[in-house]
Amino acid sequence: MAATSYAESMDELREWLEANWDPGISLGEWWSRLAGSGWGYPHFPVEWFGKGDPGLTARASWAIRDFGAVPAPIALGPTLAAPTLVEHGNDEQRARLLPGMLSGADAYCQLFSEPNAGSDLASLQCRAVRDGDEFVVNGQKVWSSSAQIANKAMLLARTDVEVPKHPGLSYFIIDFDQPGIEVRPIREMTGRALFNEVFLTDVRVPAANLIGGEGNGWKVANTTLFNERSGGGAVGAAQPGLEAGPIAGNLDRPAGECTEARFEDRTFPPPIRAAELVALARARGRGDDPVLRQGLVRLHVRERVIDLMVQRARALAEQGVQVPGLPQMAKMASSHLIRLSRELTFEVLGPTGTLFGYNPDAVASLEHLTGVDDLGRLIETSLFAAAPPIYGGSDQIQRNILGERILGLAREPGDDKRIPYKDLPKN
Repeated sequence: MAATSYAESMDELREWLEANWDPGISLGEWWSRLAGSGWGYPHFPVEWFGKGDPGLTARASWAIRDFGAVPAPIALGPTLAAPTLVEHGNDEQRARLLPGMLSGADAYCQLFSEPNAGSDLASLQCRAVRDGDEFVVNGQKVWSSSAQIANKAMLLARTDVEVPKHPGLSYFIIDFDQPGIEVRPIREMTGRALFNEVFLTDVRVPAANLIGGEGNGWKVANTTLFNERSGGGAVGAAQPGLEAGPIAGNLDRPAGECTEARFEDRTFPPPIRAAELVALARARGRGDDPVLRQGLVRLHVRERVIDLMVQRARALAEQGVQVPGLPQMAKMASSHLIRLSRELTFEVLGPTGTLFGYNPDAVASLEHLTGVDDLGRLIETSLFAAAPPIYGGSDQIQRNILGERILGLAREPGDDKRIPYKDLPKN
């Protein structure tokens, strides 16, 4: 799209905001207006609550924030479930489920990984057995982000054990508000509990919520994973910590009170940038350390490479072009960046890096005592750095995907693609 067209689109968005933004209405009502207008997620098709233009999403999100309004929610519903539904669902499913996904009325979690099926996801054992117009689900899931505030979920379950493991999987949208679902938060060393175990006992799922057809779950799930690794197209200025869905308690808040982030609202800690570590190193008298300086330069260079990679992906998306393997490369680059920033943060802080508070008062006290203004975020982000290289498919899995699917290298030997799942050895 030409630059003038984008300028015209931004003018149209500003006119819409002037006519529709009302800080006095509830956040839920505002997000519903935004989703219905197509400005919440412009990369979606026009017929499904978008503008049909991938290049508009980031621009629109920043324009909404600059106007003083609240951008659309960046949650698992709009970033993972919705694009999967657009690609693989039928029109009835899209019309019924997309409004809740895109308006934040529903909060989703992802029920994929299991204790014995993480990196080898296709080995999962959670069963979904057909019973008339429903499926009955039994099994255990783990590492389910935000399951404690979810009222719906994306579920990958086994519907056939007589075929090899991949074609025996099916993909469902399930309701969390029903008997038989138990969520157990997993406390992290950051003090938070973003991840959860989920136990499903005789959980009922309507056959109408089977996405993509029975036995096609692996293909559908790969669309979800592709969007997870590439950001789901929803990049921009989303307000951190404004969780969607009825359980989180944000939908009834006045929209005007949701334009600024609060400490207690944060889900993921914000990233640590090279520029702030440079300033911190100087403030702590470490600015002339040649080894530290070299590490900070490496961090800055990696940040620039990732920024350019994102710009390239956006430019190609505007032309309808995808680079094979780009999501995998982007995720690995991000993992390397996060690990390096963690190492450099602890190097700059020294012994101060051993201090951490698990609530806002403790954080404020430590920051006052140490003189490090943002100590709480620096330590929390560094502690959390172990997670991103694992979730969404570990770095090792990304390398396998690049090697086998993009570079054409030989696959690892094994019989799992021809032997029925019930005959495979299991833990």
